[in-house]
Amino acid sequence: MEMITDDPATESAGFYWREHDGVRALICAPLEADGFTNAFSTRLGGVSPFPQDALNLAGFNEDEADNIYENRRRFLKLFEGDWTLAGCWQIHRADVRVVHDPQEAKPQPGVLGDDQYCDALVSSTPKILLAVKTADCVPILIGDPLTRAFAAVHAGWRGTSASIVRRAIEQMESEYGAHAANMRAAIGPAANVCCYEVGSEVIDVFKEFPQAEQLFKPTRDGHARIDLHLANRNQLLDAGFSADRIHVAPLCTMDRTDLFFSYRREKQLHGRVGRLMSVIGRRASQS
Repeated sequence: MEMITDDPATESAGFYWREHDGVRALICAPLEADGFTNAFSTRLGGVSPFPQDALNLAGFNEDEADNIYENRRRFLKLFEGDWTLAGCWQIHRADVRVVHDPQEAKPQPGVLGDDQYCDALVSSTPKILLAVKTADCVPILIGDPLTRAFAAVHAGWRGTSASIVRRAIEQMESEYGAHAANMRAAIGPAANVCCYEVGSEVIDVFKEFPQAEQLFKPTRDGHARIDLHLANRNQLLDAGFSADRIHVAPLCTMDRTDLFFSYRREKQLHGRVGRLMSVIGRRASQS
């Protein structure tokens, strides 16, 4: 297992790269120091033809199941011990699922992928890795070192506008007695304000948000680039997070297609696109 710390921009943001047998992932160091295993995957080190040797971790309608399962096996080698992945069929809404035990983490027998529909998962159970899949949307991982509760959130523009990260925090508070002020969050690579242009149908949705003008950089008539990293950071602050407990990866999936899958860059070019996975869990040895 190799830790790569020669990337000043990611390191200053609180992240480092971990690599094993060609599989590379981004780790939030402060979240790890709080006791939470975590990672944001890249496209490197897999077996999928996207276009080659890609670590596609989901999307059974666009890749062979054997490829995805082999890629997941390789990805899980980044972590010590045995883990059970708990995912969801993401629907770009604000539904939150609580995962109470390893049995609940598994899909029904014979089901490819996930059979629970939501966009955020919360748990406090050891040896479960909550997982969300992205290819431009914003992945957010949250951990509370006091209650040991944790969450994985998928926030596209629809989920962000529906305050999905706030719903996940509220679920952690009601289910486990957690408090936002004690939590830490890592916001992972996503389509960022440097590249992600949207039209009036998205702009209009966010007009009523506090400080909405900060979220957009106008480009052409009826269009602007949107900052979903900032939008979700603002929601974390509004929920009660301390600014120094929010870590934002300075990476754009649309800009860095050498490292990440990007739906907006690749779907039209190739007709299909891989999926990244962002995971968080805690080890069994923690009380």
